[in-house]
Amino acid sequence: MSALPGDPRPFYRCHVFCCTNERPAGHGRGSCARRGSVKLRDYMKARAKELGLSDVRINAAGCLDRCELGPSVVIYPEGIWYQCRTRDDVDEILLRHLCRGERIERLMMMPQDQTADDIAARQPASTAAAAADDR
Repeated sequence: MSALPGDPRPFYRCHVFCCTNERPAGHGRGSCARRGSVKLRDYMKARAKELGLSDVRINAAGCLDRCELGPSVVIYPEGIWYQCRTRDDVDEILLRHLCRGERIERLMMMPQDQTADDIAARQPASTAAAAADDR
């Protein structure tokens, strides 16, 4: 939906929501919190400040309903969803998506993705191996 005449200017250029949902241990879908999303969100918030991204808001979110693919991050107003497993992923999202307006296809969640392995299958072998080491 686009802005209407007379709408106030947005408070932020972009709004980043990081899922911090925690499900019980052993839950079939897993949870972003159990995959380290809280620490990653904290790091993202600190790095965004270091980079001077004062027009970007980094927020914790409850369940974004993609925990099986996560840790999950969604950026608005674009509505782009990312799997964000490492600090390197955070840095890449901040620098490429939020600073340069690019997309990081290897981290993007697609509607057809059912598991984190679907996303990993799109990554170069060296990147997928590093992400597996971080689990």
